[in-house]
Amino acid sequence: MILGLGMGIGLSDTAFAALGRIYGLQARSSITGITLLAGFASTIGWPLTAWGATELGWRQTCLAWAAAHLVLGLPLNLLLPTTSSQNAPEVRASTPRITIDRPMIVLGLAFAASWMVAIAMAVHLPRLLEAAGASAVQAVAAGALIGPSQVGARIFEASLMKRFHPMVSARLSVALHPTGAAVLWLFGAAAASAPFTILHGSGSGILTIARGTVPLALFGSANYGYRLGLLGAPARVATAAAPLLFGLLIDHYGAGALVVSSALSLAALASLCSLSTATANAKDDSSREG
Repeated sequence: MILGLGMGIGLSDTAFAALGRIYGLQARSSITGITLLAGFASTIGWPLTAWGATELGWRQTCLAWAAAHLVLGLPLNLLLPTTSSQNAPEVRASTPRITIDRPMIVLGLAFAASWMVAIAMAVHLPRLLEAAGASAVQAVAAGALIGPSQVGARIFEASLMKRFHPMVSARLSVALHPTGAAVLWLFGAAAASAPFTILHGSGSGILTIARGTVPLALFGSANYGYRLGLLGAPARVATAAAPLLFGLLIDHYGAGALVVSSALSLAALASLCSLSTATANAKDDSSREG
């Protein structure tokens, strides 16, 4: 519970809110940069944790990570500027008034559905691939492609996709999982475990960026951090339920659980496609006044 509390107030959403306050509408490249670096977290963290658990023991490993938070993480956070830049609006002391209108509801539900799939796959991917017919070795090898796929997709977003509206990246991110599921269904797990994992991992990598950049582009930087919290509330509920729900689905339907995950992704895609970026941008001034 304590770790979950720390993660909830200290990971991506908090970083995105800080960047929105510091850089305003120019925060997109900084958000992409943070997610690009964060993509290496599991690539570095899991091997170090496994080595520490084997060589030092789990208690010492936990203490080492705690020390890293205090010695590295805390000073870095203290170095961050606490005032807004000229690009960002002044932060008000009172709780902002944000209208929960259609774009907010649709975007919140789309993020909830897509993050539910991302968390479910993060927990159950090797087991799901085995249920689809992959061997244990194939499933583990495919799972190891998640991290590199996320990093590669974020580099793609930072380079080629930066000229497009962030909504384009968001729509692409939720379309890649059902595309990978279709490839897996057509060619079988033995041949398509890696392509499925690469497509899914790429989508989840871009989704992390879209979660921060789309609200900034649609609603502006006014009350950005508070708006992120509101948009993320449905996703927190969905991701809390995802491991248990998809575990039960795999128990009963095996790889058929991909039908549910693909349906959720397609629902998110339809929701995002229903949002007009022009209309949403036109509403930016009204949201600032609120």
